[in-house]
Amino acid sequence: MQRSEWQHGCDDPHACGEKWHRKACKKNCTEHRHESDCQPTCRKRAHRCCKRPCLKDCASHADKCPKRTGGGLVFRPRKGKGKLTLQCPPALLALLRTHKKVQAAERLRAGGRWTDHDLVFTTKYGGPIERTEDWKQWKAILKQAGVRDARVHDARHTAATLLIEQGIHIRVVQEILGHTRVTTTERYTHVATLQMKDASERMGARLWGSS
Repeated sequence: MQRSEWQHGCDDPHACGEKWHRKACKKNCTEHRHESDCQPTCRKRAHRCCKRPCLKDCASHADKCPKRTGGGLVFRPRKGKGKLTLQCPPALLALLRTHKKVQAAERLRAGGRWTDHDLVFTTKYGGPIERTEDWKQWKAILKQAGVRDARVHDARHTAATLLIEQGIHIRVVQEILGHTRVTTTERYTHVATLQMKDASERMGARLWGSS
């Protein structure tokens, strides 16, 4: 699922978006400050989080156009070849079945307002969830769990590392994650301290014999 950019449907895109044109900030701007999620390198810059000004002939801001066309969320084929079969632990599968029953009840309440896209997780009317909303929920879960801040994508790295720690062959991990190349999977896995200790003990047993 990706967001397609909106296109102006009016005759004069520059005049249409004039209200939202960004002007250049002053040299020592004090209006814009660093955001909580800005990059560490950004905090070293004197300009803070000032936005780039629009060009003189700016024709952007099509999302504000009353006659905008062609934008919104669209579904595209996933990267890689063929279909991806997701592997699901039995305990998680039971939770997903319960979730499906709850979703069925929500669908009845929504009635004609429900839009069916055959999705597992949806809005209350069956539509796809915005990635910004998904990001907010993810951050809330991390905070509630009392763990370090991380990206949503980091969960894939965690899954790969946990699988390797259980002794799962990396080729199997590759299939589970849906990677085309095993070299990509290798970048997703991180060697844990326990694994390094186990490797050291095995090497010692091989060279000097078990005590």
